[in-house]
Amino acid sequence: MESPENLSGQAVVVDQGSIDLDTAVLLLGAGVTAVTHPLLYVKLLIQVGHEPLAPTVGTTMFGRRVLYLPGFFSYAQHIVKVDGKRGLFRGLSPRIISSAISTKVRSKVKQVKLLSKRDDLHTSLRKVVQETTHEMIIQCLSRVATHPFHVMSVRCMAQFVGREVKYSGMFSCFIKIFKDEGVAGFYGGLIPHVLGEVLFLWCCNLLAHFINTYAVDESFSQASAVRSYTKFVMGIAVSVLTYPFMLVADLMAVNNCGLAAGLPPCSPIFKSWLHCWNHLSHKGHLFRGSSFFFRRVPVTSLPSIED
Repeated sequence: MESPENLSGQAVVVDQGSIDLDTAVLLLGAGVTAVTHPLLYVKLLIQVGHEPLAPTVGTTMFGRRVLYLPGFFSYAQHIVKVDGKRGLFRGLSPRIISSAISTKVRSKVKQVKLLSKRDDLHTSLRKVVQETTHEMIIQCLSRVATHPFHVMSVRCMAQFVGREVKYSGMFSCFIKIFKDEGVAGFYGGLIPHVLGEVLFLWCCNLLAHFINTYAVDESFSQASAVRSYTKFVMGIAVSVLTYPFMLVADLMAVNNCGLAAGLPPCSPIFKSWLHCWNHLSHKGHLFRGSSFFFRRVPVTSLPSIED
């Protein structure tokens, strides 16, 4: 039988290991956020409709004339040309803090789920609903906590459009938003963001459950492997359908905040997120910014080119 001293020492080691693991996860999350930030920066500028580079006229393999818009690399080179390489990381600090909070919350939720998880081969629909409901509540609370940092990051990046310096840092950004708009300013676009995440969560979990239960045959030797990837594949498919919610959320984060990106002529002033949704739907822009590399629009009225 081990002495209390040994048991206490063992507990300390386990706790230290847990702390080290959490720190490693947070550092990894911060690194991934930093590496992918230029992608999201370019995406945000495309979302707000900023097109500083001229498109080129081309034809598809079927002979249809289209306008090819600049892709990620051309857009990123333009940002570097204007602001230097550091310009690609404008608005990164709030995103890192937001990512850290979200990662911490998700890790705690996963620990609780692992403790309560049973090794059932077939998960009942009732259990899926219960787990998804619990995950939805945590996700909503996490979004409420991190959304102010999302708004700050979006506004810092959107300054590129009008070359403003209204938000020069995270602390000054916080003070400026609170002074001009109050607490409500930190939650612009919260509703569509939450709705998009909730819809994604339910669709992904329910579709994965029904496919694993009714579409994957038990006699198939790789059935367990297929089930392990079903949710991942469903996540990719559902994310495409819920993208308009994320687009509207980002546009509402800069709507009428004093930046050129959220004011006419760059953008109308939206009365609500539904107004924004209807405007984008009418223009056919609900998926604007969803693609980085193959961006094209049809040529509706282009004069013929004569030799």
